[in-house]
Amino acid sequence: MIGIICLLIAIVLANILTHYVESPLFTSGVTFINENFWLLVLIALILMVGDVFAAFPFPFNLPAPIITAFGSVFLIMFMLRIFQWTDSVTSTTLSPLFSFLAPVIATVIFLIVLVSGYYAILRQLWFQSSATDVSADGQVSGALGSGGPEMHAREVTDAKTWEEIGAELRLMLYDIIHRFRQEIRKNQ
Repeated sequence: MIGIICLLIAIVLANILTHYVESPLFTSGVTFINENFWLLVLIALILMVGDVFAAFPFPFNLPAPIITAFGSVFLIMFMLRIFQWTDSVTSTTLSPLFSFLAPVIATVIFLIVLVSGYYAILRQLWFQSSATDVSADGQVSGALGSGGPEMHAREVTDAKTWEEIGAELRLMLYDIIHRFRQEIRKNQ
Protein backbone atom coordinates (compact mmCIF):
# COMPACT_ATOMS: atom_id res chain seq x y z
CA MET A 1 0.00 0.00 0.00
CA ILE A 2 2.88 2.33 0.76
CA GLY A 3 4.26 1.68 -2.73
CA ILE A 4 0.96 2.70 -4.32
CA ILE A 5 0.82 5.87 -2.23
CA CYS A 6 4.43 6.76 -3.09
CA LEU A 7 3.68 6.13 -6.79
CA LEU A 8 0.70 8.47 -6.67
CA ILE A 9 2.70 11.16 -4.86
CA ALA A 10 5.54 10.89 -7.41
CA ILE A 11 3.11 11.19 -10.33
CA VAL A 12 1.40 14.22 -8.82
CA LEU A 13 4.75 15.89 -8.11
CA ALA A 14 5.97 15.16 -11.65
CA ASN A 15 2.80 16.70 -13.08
CA ILE A 16 3.26 19.79 -10.90
CA LEU A 17 6.91 20.10 -11.98
CA THR A 18 5.91 20.20 -15.67
CA HIS A 19 4.76 23.78 -15.07
CA TYR A 20 8.25 24.76 -13.84
CA VAL A 21 10.60 22.57 -15.92
CA GLU A 22 10.92 23.53 -19.58
CA SER A 23 12.67 20.35 -20.74
CA PRO A 24 10.83 18.55 -23.58
CA LEU A 25 12.35 15.24 -22.40
CA PHE A 26 10.89 15.69 -18.91
CA THR A 27 7.51 16.69 -20.33
CA SER A 28 7.56 13.66 -22.62
CA GLY A 29 8.43 11.40 -19.65
CA VAL A 30 5.57 12.78 -17.55
CA THR A 31 3.19 12.33 -20.48
CA PHE A 32 4.39 8.73 -20.82
CA ILE A 33 3.76 8.10 -17.11
CA ASN A 34 0.31 9.68 -17.34
CA GLU A 35 -0.57 7.50 -20.34
CA ASN A 36 0.50 4.36 -18.48
CA PHE A 37 -0.95 5.39 -15.12
CA TRP A 38 -3.60 2.66 -14.98
CA LEU A 39 -1.07 0.00 -15.96
CA LEU A 40 1.18 1.10 -13.08
CA VAL A 41 -1.76 1.05 -10.65
CA LEU A 42 -2.77 -2.41 -11.91
CA ILE A 43 0.79 -3.70 -11.43
CA ALA A 44 0.94 -2.27 -7.91
CA LEU A 45 -2.45 -3.75 -6.98
CA ILE A 46 -1.62 -7.19 -8.36
CA LEU A 47 1.71 -7.29 -6.50
CA MET A 48 0.01 -6.03 -3.32
CA VAL A 49 -2.62 -8.80 -3.52
CA GLY A 50 0.19 -11.32 -4.06
CA ASP A 51 1.96 -10.03 -0.95
CA VAL A 52 -1.26 -10.25 1.06
CA PHE A 53 -1.74 -13.88 0.08
CA ALA A 54 1.94 -14.59 0.82
CA ALA A 55 1.41 -13.37 4.39
CA PHE A 56 -1.21 -16.06 5.09
CA PRO A 57 -0.30 -19.49 6.52
CA PHE A 58 0.18 -22.56 4.33
CA PRO A 59 -3.02 -23.53 2.62
CA PHE A 60 -4.05 -19.94 2.01
CA ASN A 61 -0.73 -18.72 0.59
CA LEU A 62 -0.83 -21.05 -2.42
CA PRO A 63 -2.27 -18.39 -4.83
CA ALA A 64 0.52 -15.92 -3.97
CA PRO A 65 3.13 -17.16 -6.50
CA ILE A 66 0.57 -17.26 -9.32
CA ILE A 67 -0.64 -13.72 -8.60
CA THR A 68 2.92 -12.41 -8.26
CA ALA A 69 3.90 -14.13 -11.52
CA PHE A 70 1.06 -12.38 -13.36
CA GLY A 71 2.16 -9.09 -11.80
CA SER A 72 5.68 -9.69 -13.11
CA VAL A 73 4.29 -10.25 -16.63
CA PHE A 74 2.52 -6.89 -16.46
CA LEU A 75 5.79 -5.37 -15.24
CA ILE A 76 7.53 -6.79 -18.33
CA MET A 77 4.80 -5.19 -20.47
CA PHE A 78 5.51 -1.84 -18.82
CA MET A 79 9.25 -2.22 -19.38
CA LEU A 80 8.59 -2.94 -23.06
CA ARG A 81 6.61 0.31 -23.23
CA ILE A 82 9.56 2.10 -21.62
CA PHE A 83 11.83 0.81 -24.41
CA GLN A 84 9.29 1.95 -27.02
CA TRP A 85 9.16 5.40 -25.42
CA THR A 86 12.96 5.54 -25.26
CA ASP A 87 13.11 4.71 -28.97
CA SER A 88 10.68 7.50 -29.80
CA VAL A 89 12.64 10.04 -27.75
CA THR A 90 16.18 9.07 -28.75
CA SER A 91 15.44 7.70 -32.25
CA THR A 92 17.14 4.36 -31.59
CA THR A 93 15.88 0.96 -32.70
CA LEU A 94 15.95 -1.18 -29.55
CA SER A 95 12.17 -1.55 -29.40
CA PRO A 96 11.77 -4.07 -32.27
CA LEU A 97 14.35 -6.35 -30.67
CA PHE A 98 12.58 -6.27 -27.31
CA SER A 99 9.16 -6.60 -28.98
CA PHE A 100 10.42 -9.78 -30.62
CA LEU A 101 11.87 -11.16 -27.36
CA ALA A 102 9.06 -9.95 -25.04
CA PRO A 103 6.92 -13.13 -25.19
CA VAL A 104 9.94 -15.31 -24.45
CA ILE A 105 11.16 -13.04 -21.65
CA ALA A 106 7.67 -12.77 -20.14
CA THR A 107 7.24 -16.56 -20.18
CA VAL A 108 10.64 -17.16 -18.60
CA ILE A 109 10.04 -14.51 -15.90
CA PHE A 110 6.56 -15.95 -15.23
CA LEU A 111 7.99 -19.45 -14.74
CA ILE A 112 10.92 -18.23 -12.60
CA VAL A 113 8.62 -16.27 -10.27
CA LEU A 114 6.14 -19.15 -10.10
CA VAL A 115 8.75 -21.82 -9.36
CA SER A 116 10.63 -19.69 -6.84
CA GLY A 117 7.38 -18.79 -5.05
CA TYR A 118 6.32 -22.39 -4.65
CA TYR A 119 9.87 -23.36 -3.69
CA ALA A 120 9.76 -20.77 -0.89
CA ILE A 121 6.43 -22.18 0.34
CA LEU A 122 7.74 -25.76 0.28
CA ARG A 123 10.98 -24.72 1.98
CA GLN A 124 8.97 -22.99 4.72
CA LEU A 125 6.86 -26.15 5.19
CA TRP A 126 9.98 -28.28 5.28
CA PHE A 127 11.61 -26.16 7.99
CA GLN A 128 8.39 -26.10 10.02
CA SER A 129 8.05 -29.87 9.87
CA SER A 130 11.72 -30.47 10.68
CA ALA A 131 11.58 -28.03 13.62
CA THR A 132 9.31 -30.40 15.55
CA ASP A 133 10.14 -34.02 16.13
CA VAL A 134 7.48 -36.59 16.97
CA SER A 135 8.66 -39.36 19.27
CA ALA A 136 7.39 -42.92 19.21
CA ASP A 137 4.83 -42.31 21.98
CA GLY A 138 3.31 -39.33 20.11
CA GLN A 139 4.95 -36.58 22.17
CA VAL A 140 6.04 -33.56 20.21
CA SER A 141 9.36 -32.04 21.14
CA GLY A 142 10.67 -28.96 19.40
CA ALA A 143 14.17 -28.17 18.31
CA LEU A 144 13.99 -24.96 20.36
CA GLY A 145 12.82 -26.66 23.52
CA SER A 146 9.84 -28.43 24.96
CA GLY A 147 6.47 -27.02 25.81
CA GLY A 148 4.09 -28.82 23.51
CA PRO A 149 3.04 -28.02 19.95
CA GLU A 150 1.18 -24.84 20.95
CA MET A 151 4.21 -23.40 22.73
CA HIS A 152 6.55 -24.46 19.93
CA ALA A 153 4.36 -22.93 17.23
CA ARG A 154 4.30 -19.71 19.23
CA GLU A 155 8.11 -19.69 19.45
CA VAL A 156 8.53 -20.15 15.69
CA THR A 157 6.22 -17.32 14.60
CA ASP A 158 5.95 -13.78 15.84
CA ALA A 159 2.42 -13.39 14.46
CA LYS A 160 -0.16 -12.15 16.91
CA THR A 161 -3.49 -13.84 17.29
CA TRP A 162 -6.77 -11.97 16.86
CA GLU A 163 -7.37 -12.31 20.58
CA GLU A 164 -4.09 -10.54 21.35
CA ILE A 165 -4.88 -7.79 18.85
CA GLY A 166 -8.33 -7.33 20.40
CA ALA A 167 -6.83 -7.17 23.89
CA GLU A 168 -4.32 -4.52 22.74
CA LEU A 169 -7.11 -2.46 21.16
CA ARG A 170 -9.14 -2.64 24.37
CA LEU A 171 -6.10 -1.56 26.40
CA MET A 172 -5.47 1.30 24.00
CA LEU A 173 -9.06 2.53 24.28
CA TYR A 174 -8.92 2.20 28.07
CA ASP A 175 -5.68 4.21 28.19
CA ILE A 176 -7.12 6.97 25.99
CA ILE A 177 -10.33 7.25 28.01
CA HIS A 178 -8.40 7.11 31.29
CA ARG A 179 -6.05 9.87 30.08
CA PHE A 180 -9.03 12.09 29.10
CA ARG A 181 -10.57 11.57 32.52
CA GLN A 182 -7.30 12.53 34.23
CA GLU A 183 -6.96 15.68 32.13
CA ILE A 184 -10.56 16.70 32.82
CA ARG A 185 -10.07 16.20 36.58
CA LYS A 186 -6.84 18.24 36.49
CA ASN A 187 -8.58 21.17 34.76
CA GLN A 188 -11.47 21.26 37.22
